Amino acid sequence: MYNSKISGLGYYVPDNVVTNDDLSRLMDTNDEWIQERTGIQERRHVIKGDGDTTTTMGVKAAKIAIERAGVDKDDIDFIIFATLSPDYYFPGPGVLVQRDLGLKRTIGALDVRNQCSGFVYAISVADQFIKTGMYKNILVIGSELHSTGLDMTTRGRAVSVIFGDGAGAAVLTREEDNSKGILSTHLHSEGQYAEELALIAPGMGKRWVTDIIAENNPDDESYYPYMNGQFVFKNAVVRFSEVILEGLKANNLQVKDINMLIPHQANLRISQFIQQKFGLTDDKVFNNIMKYGNTTAASVPIALTEAWEQGKIKQGNLVVLAAFGSGFTWGSAIIRW
Repeated sequence: MYNSKISGLGYYVPDNVVTNDDLSRLMDTNDEWIQERTGIQERRHVIKGDGDTTTTMGVKAAKIAIERAGVDKDDIDFIIFATLSPDYYFPGPGVLVQRDLGLKRTIGALDVRNQCSGFVYAISVADQFIKTGMYKNILVIGSELHSTGLDMTTRGRAVSVIFGDGAGAAVLTREEDNSKGILSTHLHSEGQYAEELALIAPGMGKRWVTDIIAENNPDDESYYPYMNGQFVFKNAVVRFSEVILEGLKANNLQVKDINMLIPHQANLRISQFIQQKFGLTDDKVFNNIMKYGNTTAASVPIALTEAWEQGKIKQGNLVVLAAFGSGFTWGSAIIRW
């Protein structure tokens, strides 16, 4: 069996910077309140009509990743696209990327709907395909467009101040040296808490489009995201710790062996809690939520790309990716760079 390695990385975020002060003009909030609870100072939002969509942002990130991987676009064997905010209810954005990149017409495209854990799940799926020899080069994308679906009023402030738009991408390539690349991935879920972080409508079981149109109720909140913030936070810090330790144990490694931890950028306080619990120094944990907010499936690849671009990840380093989010779902990936 082969290993898979990350051979190319790229990311894209919209130019439009939205600060906490900007949001305070739309809702009853302020910079101090947002920073104290989340660590976020600003985020990126698309501008309506500028052409940025979940797919187009993913394509822009993918082009960079493919170029850096040193492969031709026709060398891509498969596409995996992670998002909770697809352009269309269906089809998913994977096939749109295939079309817009002009890739070989018959390669497969898979959409992953695991929200904040989506990129880690997608990496795990790609890794299994490459390990078995089925594919050699897989394009993995995490992309999100939140801003157009948020309640930008005081009613929605607890959620709306957190999220931003953006995309990250990675090319996974076959690696014959089993001591390098992705050593293992670990995935979990706990569906009993599905409604603690969810967007109910439109959905076949509860609130379908015909119901929403028929009622035309401006007070219907079912098509805005809901989050039980404190409950999610408490579960996140537990599951983050568990899944990181699980990955280390599976590879006979210890916390002290970590060179770089890239946590999903959900809340700076969660990352700081994990860093303190594990006794990691600042140079071993990368956070950029301050600039971009929570970009869910895009947050890990954006942070991973920035850390690599800044020279914080070097050949031979042990890199750990970890994420927790809606579902609940969570996962980790242990990588020897």
